Amino acid sequence: MKELIFKDWQSIGNVAFCTVIGYFVLFLFIRISGKRTLAKLTAFDFVVTITLGSTLSSMILGKVTLIEGAVSLAIIILLQYLLAFSAKRFHFLEKAINASPTLVYYRGNYLKHAMEKEVLTKEEVLAAVREAGLGDVEDVEAVVMEINGELAVVKKSFAGSYSSLEDIEIPNQKRK
Repeated sequence: MKELIFKDWQSIGNVAFCTVIGYFVLFLFIRISGKRTLAKLTAFDFVVTITLGSTLSSMILGKVTLIEGAVSLAIIILLQYLLAFSAKRFHFLEKAINASPTLVYYRGNYLKHAMEKEVLTKEEVLAAVREAGLGDVEDVEAVVMEINGELAVVKKSFAGSYSSLEDIEIPNQKRK
């Protein structure tokens, strides 16, 4: 039981050293990999983030050597970059990696099938409308669940500038 609380000073020193080195290695790799690593998370980015955190944890706790951990971090970030680059070039891969945005409210209508598919309630849509600074859904052209899970609200006054709305599929429902 005693070793669960305190083992020895050398193990504490090892963890402190590995924490500092691991932190700066991860920071360096994230800076090299670019902003996408820190962007709002899609499912793809979420997996990468969890994997990076798990690898850093293994480095900090000495489950792997610092070099092994650094190589692992570099490979994870390289794979993320390669998949993101490939998804940009190949539409089928982009569809496999990222979800598609889903229109859940359009021109006065809650799109029930889409809301069921996304396990979304009317109250959550209304909360997004309020969060966008609107008091009434009458001021809303559309609400879209984006690929990162956020609800984007398109105001009627700005709807003409959002030609991308026409590209969003509505499964099994027609627009008015």
